Amino acid sequence: MKRNWLTIALILIMAVSIIAGIPACGDNDDKAPTPAQTPIVTQSSPTPESTSVSVLPGKGRLRVATTTSLYDTGLWGYLEPMFEKKYGVELDVINVGSGIALKYGENGDVDVLTVHDKAAELKFIADGFGKERTIFAYNHFLIVGPADDPAGIKGMLPEDAFKKLAETGAATFVSRGDNSGTHSKEKAIWKAAGYDYAAIEKTGRWYVEAGQGMGPTLTMADEKQGYTLTDIGTFLAFEGKINLVPIVDQGSILLNVYSVIPVTKTKKPEMAQNMVNFLTSPEIQRLIGDYGVVQYGQPLFIPCAGQPEPTS
Repeated sequence: MKRNWLTIALILIMAVSIIAGIPACGDNDDKAPTPAQTPIVTQSSPTPESTSVSVLPGKGRLRVATTTSLYDTGLWGYLEPMFEKKYGVELDVINVGSGIALKYGENGDVDVLTVHDKAAELKFIADGFGKERTIFAYNHFLIVGPADDPAGIKGMLPEDAFKKLAETGAATFVSRGDNSGTHSKEKAIWKAAGYDYAAIEKTGRWYVEAGQGMGPTLTMADEKQGYTLTDIGTFLAFEGKINLVPIVDQGSILLNVYSVIPVTKTKKPEMAQNMVNFLTSPEIQRLIGDYGVVQYGQPLFIPCAGQPEPTS
């Protein structure tokens, strides 16, 4: 009898083991795999080599590639929540130079651009990548440098100042070097001064390419006690953090116009057009014109929507 009970116990143990090894219905076959983490757009600048951007999928988001000066001045941080509240959408604001922003537009990685490189913008539209170019604000560029102006360029026209910097090579010039709108303006000034930019890049240690946004470029020029070309808005926003001062601030070539362009490949054309309507609306134009006045004593941008494009 004892042996029979032992046999029965062994049989029960084996049966329990077999049952435990069988998965419950749906525990594996019907269980969906865990989705991969979706990359989220940040508002830091991608590297200059980058030509694509990860974005959040789904409805209710608009991807805006913006030039660094509109971002570094804090203007986008000011306007973004207003747009989101008005249109019930979240913005992914991607902070890059105009050259990379336009490349994102070509790839269809963003829905709308806010940039400041007119020649490149017109080509972008002519090539079928963008819809209408609408101007909404402008300011001016400056050549800034040490207060003692070691190169002796104060008060010159930009072309003459660049020419003297190249001829002497005695003072450091820090270039954006990132194919941004500011970098394009610098190239235009070198051309007006009678220089081939490719040659300037190889002229010596006095010429330094930062390969970064306007804020970091200003910081680098300050550290090197050198000169750089900057938009006045970003300079005013950084003025309290650096020791550089305006050296050259006159000349029609220093004009800096900002425009908004819906991207042809956008899947949200109505919302992209809403961005155009928003930036050019009387209310937002007034806010842009007031932006910076209290803190800096002057506006960082001058609104110009619906007006003839400024020429100086």
